[in-house]
Amino acid sequence: MLVSANEMLKKAKAGHYAVGQFNINNLEWTKAILLTAQECNSPVILGVSEGAGKYMCGYNTVVGMVNGMIKTLNITVPVALHLDHGSYEAALKCIEDGFSSVMFDGSHYPIEENIEKTRALVKLTGEKGISLEAEVGAIGGEEDGVIGMGECADPDECKRIADLGVTMLAAGIGNIHGKYPANWKGLSFETLAAVSEKVGDMPLVLNGGTGIPADLIRKAISLGVSKINVNTECQLAFAAATRSYIEAGKDLEGKGFDPRKLLAPGVEAIKATVREKMELFGSVGKA
Repeated sequence: MLVSANEMLKKAKAGHYAVGQFNINNLEWTKAILLTAQECNSPVILGVSEGAGKYMCGYNTVVGMVNGMIKTLNITVPVALHLDHGSYEAALKCIEDGFSSVMFDGSHYPIEENIEKTRALVKLTGEKGISLEAEVGAIGGEEDGVIGMGECADPDECKRIADLGVTMLAAGIGNIHGKYPANWKGLSFETLAAVSEKVGDMPLVLNGGTGIPADLIRKAISLGVSKINVNTECQLAFAAATRSYIEAGKDLEGKGFDPRKLLAPGVEAIKATVREKMELFGSVGKA
C-alpha cells in the first residue's frame, strides 16, 4: 500500500540520513527499485516525471502498476509514489489518480505566484493525506523542457514557502539535472546552511543527485537534506549493461532476444545502483 512521504522524511531528518527518490520509467525500473528497497529494508520514493507519466500511458496506469507490484512482490517497506517536478495541473491530476505524494515545481514563477499555487495545493494534499514538495530556485539542467542554470535559492523565499505547510522543500544550491559538466562549481553549502536555519525541521530535498561526489552528499545530509533524487545514474547503468549484452552477441544466442533476457542485465545494473545509493544515503535498515 502506498504511503505519503511525511513519516519517512520526518524520521530521516531526525536520524540524519536521506531517503532516495528513484525515478521510474517502465515496469523493469519499478520492479528493480521495489525489490532493492525490500532487500535493503529501506523506505523508498518512486519518482514519476510528467514525461515518464505520459510514456507509461498516464498516471492512473502507473498507480495500477505500482500497487499491483507492491501486492504481488509482497513489498512491506514504506513506498511513496511521487510526481517529480510537476506543473500545478499535473499535481491535481496525480492527486486525483491516486499518487501518495506530489511535487509542484513553481520555481520558474514569480515568488508570489509560486506561493499562491503552493498554498492551494497545501490545502488539497492536507485534506487527502498526501505529501507535498515545493521548490525555490531553479535546479540546473533540463527537466521536461524547463531549463535552469542551477540558481541558488533565496533563504527568505524558502522560509515563506516552508511556512505554508509543505512536507518538504527543494532548494536550489547549485545542483543540476543530468550529468555534471567539467566546469561545475559544486554545491553551495553556505546557501544550504542558511536555508536549513530558516526552515527548521522541514526536510530538504537535493535534486540532481547523479554524479555528486559521496563526501558532498554526506555533507548535504548533515545540513538537513532528507531526500535525494536519482534518475540519470540508473539510466546510464541500465544503458551500459544493455549495450554490453548486445555487443557480446548474447541477444543472438538461443532466445537471447527475448526482452526478459535482453533487459535482465540492465535491471541488475539498476538494482546495484539503487543499493549503492541507499547505502550512501544511510537509509538501509530504516524501514
